[in-house]
Amino acid sequence: MSDSAYRVETTSRLAQWRIENLASCTYRKSDPFKIGKWKWHLSVEKNKLLYVKLYPEITSVTRANPPIVSFIIRVVSSVGDRKALTHPEIIDKQLKNNDDFIWPIEVPLTGKFIIDVEFLDLKTASPEGGEPSSIWADGLTQQRSNSRALISLGRMLKESIHTDIIINASDGSVRAHRAILASRSPVFHSMFSHDLKEKELSTINISDMSFEACEALLNYLYGNIQHEEFLVHRLALLHAADKYDIDDLKEACHDSLLEDIDAKNVLERLQNASLYQLPKLKTSCMEYLVKFGKILDIRDEFNVFLQNAERDLIAEIFHEILNAWKGF
Repeated sequence: MSDSAYRVETTSRLAQWRIENLASCTYRKSDPFKIGKWKWHLSVEKNKLLYVKLYPEITSVTRANPPIVSFIIRVVSSVGDRKALTHPEIIDKQLKNNDDFIWPIEVPLTGKFIIDVEFLDLKTASPEGGEPSSIWADGLTQQRSNSRALISLGRMLKESIHTDIIINASDGSVRAHRAILASRSPVFHSMFSHDLKEKELSTINISDMSFEACEALLNYLYGNIQHEEFLVHRLALLHAADKYDIDDLKEACHDSLLEDIDAKNVLERLQNASLYQLPKLKTSCMEYLVKFGKILDIRDEFNVFLQNAERDLIAEIFHEILNAWKGF
């Protein structure tokens, strides 16, 4: 059988595979073909029925971000009256492996036929958990637009382009834009909307943040923070998120602080969880200390912690300890 028997012809959104002389009890798999970001395969298996499959090639990219595909698939006889069978339109179906789309065809097909796949849309899941976005047309245009906008916002901050506010941190000053701050924080919005001192002087004093932490806050608000910068300053960012009512930043800090609790930081995390009302973080710290018995490994530090902690938090800790003892 020639190599052309496995080749799929493609345009940007259309794939066609010509099948010749498919005998009974036969399985045939196409060569990979590329549509969008992924390589794909078609396969046919002929027993009592004809089974047609469409699936992405299994790679690390596919595993990490499987395509969400909308398509129309047809089988067209290439002899005689070119009889066509059309599967109902598939809308937003996630395809991970070769069993996610199987089309059993009961109508007998003899001789030559064509499998025709028209890809209507290809989407990827959003890393932030929002709606999947198309890689084509409006989706791609939106992604490019968002990317360029973030780059431009970063330049506005880094190069002080038309800045109109000065933020005085504890050990330095940085320039920013009222409109950006007001759009990201209801506290800043209120601050600039009323006849407050900051409105007249065009300055904000944030004496409880270092210059570097303040820069990290601005980088987050302008959409240009780097992961390492975030990790270094996340406790200061948590304080700022709570103070300036920036819900998305507070949630990001909360989620991040959950990821690396250990004996060195658990007491500080517990204190912050109580201070900023972070229930998941408080529960995780309590479990680490009590359920997993790590409180015994840091007895000296824990004794110092008890001398300064709030009564309500101390009561919660001992309540957890008593509950754990009841379980023995």
